[in-house]
Amino acid sequence: MSENTTDNLDLGEKIVKVLKTIFDPEIPVDIYELGLIYDVFVNEDQDVKILMTLTTPNCPVAETLPVEVEEKVKSINDVNDAQVEITFDPPWTQDLMSEEAKLELGFL
Repeated sequence: MSENTTDNLDLGEKIVKVLKTIFDPEIPVDIYELGLIYDVFVNEDQDVKILMTLTTPNCPVAETLPVEVEEKVKSINDVNDAQVEITFDPPWTQDLMSEEAKLELGFL
């Protein structure tokens, strides 16, 4: 493994840690455990692109949640820039939640 790959893994962990501090206001579980984060890409310039979804297209935080994600990820020292892309393909379902989230919400 090259040093750059190791750096990106560390950065990936930092990004996940930050994502776990952001909560959907309607559900008391963080957006990472809810399964709203589909993918995180980091290029060699430390630019981050996050592909995420919302629980519904007309989610009350559709305007603010992506901005919060972008700003919090940008605040990580090693991140040069961050961009959030919202997708509804595939649409979010409860199946995307982690076991931890399902347990927290009483689905298990």
